[in-house]
Amino acid sequence: MKFEELPSPCYIVDEGLLDKNLKILNGVMKRTGCKILLAQKAFSMYTMYPLIGKYLSGTTASGLYEAILGYEEMGKENHIFSPAYREDEIDEIISLCDHIIFNSFSQLEKFKEKVLQAGKKVGLRINPECSTQVGHAIYDPCVPGSRFGVTPKKDFRPYLLEGVSGLHFHTLCQQNSNDLETTLKVVEEKFGPWLSQIEWINFGGGHYITNEDYNIQLLETCIERMKNKYGLEVYLEPGEAVALNAGYLATTVLDTHQNGIDTAILDTSATCHMPDVLEMPYRPPLFGSGEVGEKEFLYRLGGQTCLTGDTIGDYTFDQPLKSGDRLVFGNMAVYTMVKNTTFNGMPLPAIAIIDKDGEYHIIREFSYHDFKIRLS
Repeated sequence: MKFEELPSPCYIVDEGLLDKNLKILNGVMKRTGCKILLAQKAFSMYTMYPLIGKYLSGTTASGLYEAILGYEEMGKENHIFSPAYREDEIDEIISLCDHIIFNSFSQLEKFKEKVLQAGKKVGLRINPECSTQVGHAIYDPCVPGSRFGVTPKKDFRPYLLEGVSGLHFHTLCQQNSNDLETTLKVVEEKFGPWLSQIEWINFGGGHYITNEDYNIQLLETCIERMKNKYGLEVYLEPGEAVALNAGYLATTVLDTHQNGIDTAILDTSATCHMPDVLEMPYRPPLFGSGEVGEKEFLYRLGGQTCLTGDTIGDYTFDQPLKSGDRLVFGNMAVYTMVKNTTFNGMPLPAIAIIDKDGEYHIIREFSYHDFKIRLS
């Protein structure tokens, strides 16, 4: 199939670019002996799990359904963390997962014995209270009042650590390894007495390892330090780094409109199909476009929904846009398919891959049934 034959809108995952990212991550594993897991919350395209499983150690989940998906489709190590587990789900979670990480000592007291009796690993999430993010409090687990992890002074109860084989922290979001280094120093300062008593440590996600300016050497130094100083097995669970820049969203201009600024209405939607554009917020890359003032023709790109703020951003072009023009946004594999909605009855984009030979293949198309089945 050729690109022009793909339906619109359509997510497209590039197998070659995904493979490139996986080789970078696998290189870190080989050089340091750490284990890297796919955080399914960012990218759950299970069609690609056989490829991902060739390079990574397994998956990590945020809830029961992701745990089932990782177990069924990857079949390797399967970890889980949740702020709280439901009593009617915990038995199934324990049957599916190798590491069950708890968010509080109360959850630990409630479920630890069940996990240990099943021969599974018990972990505890810690909160080092070390914020290294700027401007994205919504994604900062260390903000004051955060619901994530036990803090070192207020509620830490070391007498409950019996049976806990590992500690987990997650403080980063699209960040470089210097922020990890900063965080690790604080972890050692605040939780050092217990690091020599455990078997493994999980650095969580948010590591932008496959970004072009990421300092991989410093990451490996951080891993080696925890291994050599404390004898720990080290886990990382990036999501975005696995499929960073490996996917696109192809869309079509439906109409243009003028009200103080030229607007192009697309058959896709920020709020439905690329929600991080509004939540972060950020302006996604668009092939063939420029920044404001860079090219002659300025357009504000928006979706079909009733939400006034359903705008993707302002872009400039060499030629005026017209109905039927095909536009392609970059970095659309992560936090898109896993977060999209059918608000306003918007159809879900089709899902396709481009293989290493440059051929396009449709993996899934959606219909009215997919909208209706979620309602009652």
